[in-house]
Amino acid sequence: MFWLDWILVIVPLLLVVFIGCKSQKYVKGVSDFLAASRCAGRYVVAVAGGEAAMGLISVIAIVEREYHCGFAFSFWSRLNTPMTMLFGLTGYCVYRFRETRAFTMGQFLEMRYNRPLRVFAAILQSISGVVNYALFPAVSARFLIYFLGLPPYFKFLGMNMDSAALLMVAFLGLALAIVMLGGQVTIMVTDCVQGILSYPMYVVIVGYIIYRFSWSETMAPTLLNRVPGESFMNPYDIQNLRDFNLAFVLIGMCSSILNRISWSSAVGYNAAARNAHEQKIGGLLGTWRSGLSTMMFTLLAISAITYMNHKNYAKEALDVRTQLAQTVIEDVGADKKFDAARAELIKEFKAMKPVYRGVEKPLSQKDNLDSIYFEMTRKKLENIEDGKRVAQTFKTIYGQMLVPIALREMFPIGVTGVFCALMIFAMVSTDTTYMHSWGSIILQDIIMPFIKRELSPAEHLKLLRVCIFGVGLFAFFFSLFFAQMDYILMFFQITGAIWMGGAGPVIVFGLYSKRGTAAGAFAALIAGSSIATSGFIFQKIWAQHMYPWFAAKGWVPAMDNFLRTVSAPLDPYIKWQMTPERFPINSQEMTFIAMFTAVSLYIIVSAITGRGKTFNLDKMLHRGKYAIESGFVKEKWSFRNAFSKIIGITSEYTLGDKILAWSVFGYSFVYNFIIIFLMVVVWNVIKPWPMEWWSHYFFITGILVVGIIGVVSTVWFTIGGIVDLRQLFIDLAKRDASAIDATDNGRVVKDKDDDVISPELEPND
Repeated sequence: MFWLDWILVIVPLLLVVFIGCKSQKYVKGVSDFLAASRCAGRYVVAVAGGEAAMGLISVIAIVEREYHCGFAFSFWSRLNTPMTMLFGLTGYCVYRFRETRAFTMGQFLEMRYNRPLRVFAAILQSISGVVNYALFPAVSARFLIYFLGLPPYFKFLGMNMDSAALLMVAFLGLALAIVMLGGQVTIMVTDCVQGILSYPMYVVIVGYIIYRFSWSETMAPTLLNRVPGESFMNPYDIQNLRDFNLAFVLIGMCSSILNRISWSSAVGYNAAARNAHEQKIGGLLGTWRSGLSTMMFTLLAISAITYMNHKNYAKEALDVRTQLAQTVIEDVGADKKFDAARAELIKEFKAMKPVYRGVEKPLSQKDNLDSIYFEMTRKKLENIEDGKRVAQTFKTIYGQMLVPIALREMFPIGVTGVFCALMIFAMVSTDTTYMHSWGSIILQDIIMPFIKRELSPAEHLKLLRVCIFGVGLFAFFFSLFFAQMDYILMFFQITGAIWMGGAGPVIVFGLYSKRGTAAGAFAALIAGSSIATSGFIFQKIWAQHMYPWFAAKGWVPAMDNFLRTVSAPLDPYIKWQMTPERFPINSQEMTFIAMFTAVSLYIIVSAITGRGKTFNLDKMLHRGKYAIESGFVKEKWSFRNAFSKIIGITSEYTLGDKILAWSVFGYSFVYNFIIIFLMVVVWNVIKPWPMEWWSHYFFITGILVVGIIGVVSTVWFTIGGIVDLRQLFIDLAKRDASAIDATDNGRVVKDKDDDVISPELEPND
């Protein structure tokens, strides 16, 4: 990068750190550190929460998926639209959870079930979350190494230094400093500032890509150049895409129903709004917030596909692949036993010639312009000890870092710096949020239930900081030694399922049903986590241990026949077969098996152990005679208000809130579902579209319309974010010491009349 690029990276980052340091003075108690004292307005929740949710690793994961699988399969994700819209409009799970006034999921679980379940669930949740997060620093550091052109290793004072380790120390240290200063207050403020600064950066990157590449001349022809069954454009021609296909979409829909708020990577944000209504509206604003960012991710992948595969850029693409392959083999094959093979591979990489494939030999997942690099590496390393694992890791890292290096070569001076700053923002915001969330859960839900005495605020804050530091330390060492073998999104899915495989029914039924029991919750969590953990372990040891063992026993043909028979009804979208490289059942499918088992057990065991008793939901949700803040008023259904109630409009809604709700309904349901999905499906049933029509469809719906919305939302959320951030500072500053409730620290306070949460159902039932 040039000096201008470095200025564009360093100045915004220093501004964010400066504002974060200034906001630390508003932290006066535990509730400030955990949830910003519940003072956040809707725009702060929307802007900061959106920035925290979209980390650097998420950007890489999305682009990695779309580079390998295209966008046709995402057409079917519009099946999700009505459900997602209703979730946002009605505040499904989000509203009720905020009504409980719980800081963490564990606190809610103790209210609803009992303390042993809180501790057990928190252990599962922490293992799942911390392991899931612990890959973030490695991927982020590797991105910076490859994007900035840094060497994976270098000599310093005669010592061999690991660049990734040093970058992880630097950026984890920065994130830890922000979290330690003021917890959710400094996290929310810095995330909001980063979000506001990011909007014009999206405009710059999107504008440059549209200027640099022509949709009709280069982008669309490249996307259309695929073999039958693996189309990047036609959603009716994707049956041979193995991992990201219709099954992936449908399983994702099931997961979104059950796991609406299960994933607690943003504990502070779930409880930070002024009230449940502001929390709900903040989530609703998310429908409009992500216009340009969504468009940017799509264009990043499309431009990279074009740059790496179109004949106009064949020479530039060869330079990218040569740089990438050489850097990756130096990175993953640094062990001395690979010295000779590594040197030979680098020589072969440099000898490659520019290649382009036209329509006479279209590209596929198994046979594309990158495949030869994987095959060369496999052949050269397979007979060396641990060579197969290194070859698989080479393929994984190559796939992740191909787009970053391509973007580095594509972008000019200035745009390179803007993109780098944007990615660092994404990395820091996610690091701070995740470390705060998982550290808070470890203390609040695992350690504190065993501390019998009441902690002083100073002691409580000290322990929170210790736990958060521990999460950061674990992430550093895990990232340093863990070798990733699968797509990032698949890693997210299987590690997340350790908790979410069984958590969904426990949370959803806990918020909406009076009859679930702790025994049912335990059964669901144990079954879901066991299945997901087994899948995670099997994927890690499959190539080196499990498959060779089955092969040695002669069981492979019989097992292959069994797997093919079981999955045959769902072929080609689910296709289980024995291969030496990968566990037959992918992460998304393991997640579905875990969720289905957990729901079944929760219902069955609760029915057996419930004995007709019910739980007092009104008391837990602070409704009716138990209300402690104004807000929810239960309204009767009538013909006049039926539709408004369906889309979530209540007496709390102002005129502006109603306009927002109706706009979301119109955009999400009428436009996104009825017009550009359902009508298109019906049209294709009657008369299938030619491929060129799909090209026009994705240009109009994915770029043109989203771009217009993005321009409007950029202005809208910049103004709203600034106004709400100012109000947050005012609300935090005007509090005095007497307004801070020291007992509002995450402990479940029991009734003075008895020792249970609800008089109708004891927590251990």
